[in-house]
Amino acid sequence: MWSLLGGLSHDMGIDLGTANTLVHVKGRGIVLREPSVVAIKSDTGDVLAVGEEAKQMIGRTPGNIVAIRPMKDGVIADFDVTQAMLKYFIRKAMGSKSFMSSRPRVVVGVPSGVTEVEKRAVIDAAQQAGAREAYLIEEPMAAAIGAGLPVEEATGSMVVDIGGGTTEIAVISLGGIVTSRSIRIGGDEMDSSIVQYIKRMYNLMIGERTAEEIKINIGTAIVTPDTDKSMDIRGRDLVSGLPKTLTIQAKEIRDALNEPIYKIIDAVKGTLEKTPPELAADVMDHGIMMTGGGALLTNFDKLLSHETGMPVLVSEDALSCVGEGTGKSLENIELLKRVVMTSKKLRQ
Repeated sequence: MWSLLGGLSHDMGIDLGTANTLVHVKGRGIVLREPSVVAIKSDTGDVLAVGEEAKQMIGRTPGNIVAIRPMKDGVIADFDVTQAMLKYFIRKAMGSKSFMSSRPRVVVGVPSGVTEVEKRAVIDAAQQAGAREAYLIEEPMAAAIGAGLPVEEATGSMVVDIGGGTTEIAVISLGGIVTSRSIRIGGDEMDSSIVQYIKRMYNLMIGERTAEEIKINIGTAIVTPDTDKSMDIRGRDLVSGLPKTLTIQAKEIRDALNEPIYKIIDAVKGTLEKTPPELAADVMDHGIMMTGGGALLTNFDKLLSHETGMPVLVSEDALSCVGEGTGKSLENIELLKRVVMTSKKLRQ
């Protein structure tokens, strides 16, 4: 009896990210945080592994097994694989008994720049994965709610959510998005820039996982005495074809990351230019809130503050903001519907 009653409150919010998926279950908080990766057999299409287990297979699989990321630039690139991944995450978050007793209502975060077709694909994938009802919330709104910004008040709040595939920038007031920008640049683009830089400078080929480790360990937007570090990396020498180890400096990674970093900064400036003066004044008073994994890049907040002339804050739990926001929006579905309608009206 208890599990049946418990099943009734298993509504969940899902941050369906390009790099990671987070699931927030009502009353329990974030219960699942796994990479958005699926390993499948290329000849039969059978799913072998999902999440962390599948990520470990990237770059290490035999010919008939492919580890793929079904989300690209924040939207569904492979519908069937995304559906299988969602079903796995929903069942894992709820438990199989609860899943059988009650299909949950689901809120999914999507980039603010997605098309109606892309929105429909997310709703269909969620419903076919087991959701009773599926709602969408724009990621910058979810990030702002998750970061604790006063989104329903008559004051301007600005959020910059840097995810794996996209960066979402928005100014929010009275429960709606007043102005926003979504660019398909994020953590993946930073990793790719590191791969290309090392290939160009050293004729050394490294994988995506190695590039991500470099970014996390010594990546920085501004090199200071305490961030001027080095790191040994391993890859394949493109001249000899043999494995090779070399030492890379933080200032080199700063140079490699310059292009994606300044594209994000330019997008923030462009959004500020379109912001009504009163709301821009509020942002100047309260600061810009950075969320998402990309916000954790060392000194990115300092560089953004220097370039915009505004105070910049990084959310306490930057990686979880969109997931928390989707979950909190579940507490009032009517408010969620109103937020979606308000955002549409404000931008018409």
